Amino acid sequence: MTADFGHSPRKASLLRADDPAPFSVLNPDGAAPVVLVCDHASNRIPAKLNDLGLGSAELSQHIAWDIGAAEVTRLLAVRLNAPAVLAGYSRLVIDCNRPPGHPTSIAEISDGVVIAGNQNLDDAAAESRLDDVFWPYHHAITGALAHRWRHGGGQAPALIALHSFTPIMNGFRRPWHIGVLWNRDPRLALPALAQFRANSELCVGDNQPYSGREVGFTMETHGAAAGLPHIEIEIRQDLLADAAGYRQWALVVGDVLATILGDDTLYQVCHY
Repeated sequence: MTADFGHSPRKASLLRADDPAPFSVLNPDGAAPVVLVCDHASNRIPAKLNDLGLGSAELSQHIAWDIGAAEVTRLLAVRLNAPAVLAGYSRLVIDCNRPPGHPTSIAEISDGVVIAGNQNLDDAAAESRLDDVFWPYHHAITGALAHRWRHGGGQAPALIALHSFTPIMNGFRRPWHIGVLWNRDPRLALPALAQFRANSELCVGDNQPYSGREVGFTMETHGAAAGLPHIEIEIRQDLLADAAGYRQWALVVGDVLATILGDDTLYQVCHY
């Protein structure tokens, strides 16, 4: 069969009428010149995929979502009066922060766990996840940025992604409380690193525990390509174990972001 690359007749939807939407938008009319995004906000699986063959224990783990990241994003949307776009399905369905077709886009194994429902997918199955989960989320980000730009008095909006990371990976105990991920654009990253490091109680990672120079489809696609100021923030998941943790880290991150975002010279298109 010859590949059609997105021009096939419309396939049956992956999502049923009673499945949740592939994204949610919070505070859509928020007036701050910034859009918040959360790529791994949910551990939901579409009903048709039968939980990908996993149990509730696996789906509650970090392999399925960024634990606590959605709650921090919701609090920051209120604190900053900013719109926020949250992905509606698990990264195990399709990772919204990986390029389509990338080996980690639809993971067959994650942190040693075999994902039975992701084994040997054909093109049609992979395309259905793109069509119904991945692209609607990214179109929502595009729409939120366009809305903020149109109503921002000519200011180019900033883009901020919220993630969380597991304390232990491959036997290594990660020391960082928070990480700042970035690639070429220093406008948000360098001030954020300086602000977080001013707190002597924090262990702050510069492109740790992941590097923004190696991963980051959302930031590169919606931020860097458009010349918008952008940054990805990672918080360690054991610090987000309950509502008190969400509030504490939304306060820590919110204080830093509020200071940085107060610089009016930030909001312009600049390619690096």
